[in-house]
Amino acid sequence: MVHILSITLVLPKRASSALAERARVEGVSIEELDAELLLEKLDAADPDAKAELHLKLCERYLSEAEAYLSKGDYVQASEKAWGAASQAVKAIAAKRGAILRSHRDLWKFITELSKERREWKLIEMFHIANSLHVNFYENWLTAEAVERGIGAVKLFVKKLIKLLEQTAET
Repeated sequence: MVHILSITLVLPKRASSALAERARVEGVSIEELDAELLLEKLDAADPDAKAELHLKLCERYLSEAEAYLSKGDYVQASEKAWGAASQAVKAIAAKRGAILRSHRDLWKFITELSKERREWKLIEMFHIANSLHVNFYENWLTAEAVERGIGAVKLFVKKLIKLLEQTAET
């Protein structure tokens, strides 16, 4: 079971800058990198713990997407929904012993994963999540498009959680 622990890290400027740069280079949030580094340092970075971490981040980002959506902040809602989708993919990858560090890695993994359940249209749903990610930078989606996109991401996450549960059973 994951317990949510919210802390404020007080770091020297040099360490803070190094952390931010590493997160940028690896294409992850500082929060995700912090958690991964702690898991490794505590020798608790097994596939189950990593999958649980990504799943909790997914749930958090989905909740934040909903909050931003209710405030009418469609740009932030879009990015949080993308974060939720990518964390759901990373959860399954982690459970299977893979580490995804780039958008390319995410796409390669979801392409292979989609072959397990073609009827679920996982690639198509991931395209929707990706369009939300692009919207964070471009801000071209309408409010309705963002709302529907977030609905699709919720369904995508639900399907991936089902796959994750099946992976746990085998």
